[in-house]
Amino acid sequence: MTFSLREAPAQRLDLSPLTPQNLAGKTVAEITAIELGTTRVRVTAGDIFRIVKGDPDTILIEGGSARFDRVGMGMTAGLIRVEGAVGVEAGRLLSGGQLTIRGDAGPFAGSGMKGGTLEIEGDAGERLGGPLSGETVGMSGGLLHVRGDAGPRAGDRLRRGFILIEGRAGAYAGSRMIAGTLAIGGEAGELPGYLMGRGTILLGRGATLFSPTFGDCGDHDLVAARLLADYVAQASAKLARLFRRPLRRLAGDLAALGKGEILLPRAQ
Repeated sequence: MTFSLREAPAQRLDLSPLTPQNLAGKTVAEITAIELGTTRVRVTAGDIFRIVKGDPDTILIEGGSARFDRVGMGMTAGLIRVEGAVGVEAGRLLSGGQLTIRGDAGPFAGSGMKGGTLEIEGDAGERLGGPLSGETVGMSGGLLHVRGDAGPRAGDRLRRGFILIEGRAGAYAGSRMIAGTLAIGGEAGELPGYLMGRGTILLGRGATLFSPTFGDCGDHDLVAARLLADYVAQASAKLARLFRRPLRRLAGDLAALGKGEILLPRAQ
């Protein structure tokens, strides 16, 4: 099923109703009447998109916008592909299927993910995979893959799953991590792993500043890292190669539970 953007939207839009499970069994007329607006001005899917009938298990959104919020929110199965940028909370609460964004994504992409795959081919905003205000847990499953850079606090409160960032990440990457794996191909900003309890952070090019509450454990050839490399290679050959190098291990954050680790690949 194809949704072709008519023109740039005049207001922020809530695209969470446009998921395979929500569109199953609906006619084109019924889909056209779905309300997407977030202001007092009523806006429907038919006002924003030209809709071509097809299998709702596979949704193509032709044309993106930074005002497209909550794309793929709560998705349980199927495939959504966006040809362009999206706004906040893309893939929030995703539990199955695949969401592919061929552009940039705003803050809180993958927030509360429980499963499935979210792929962002551009850059991601702040708090990638992180919790919203008042929530205690961020991403708890699935694979979140960013081919560009990510903003501050990527992987905040990560509990389970994989976050792969091919480029750089902002300050406090992996802050307050509960568990899970965060891999960053480039350099991270200051204080990665701030107050992390458990989990693994891989930094391809180090960080601008490390917390003194991490203990240097020296260089290692870790079997667990090679197993992680085999899994990560399915999505990113670049990050998999980093896991296979000799790794300097920093244990921490010792100001918290202290059972996490930051891995720094040695140059070859």
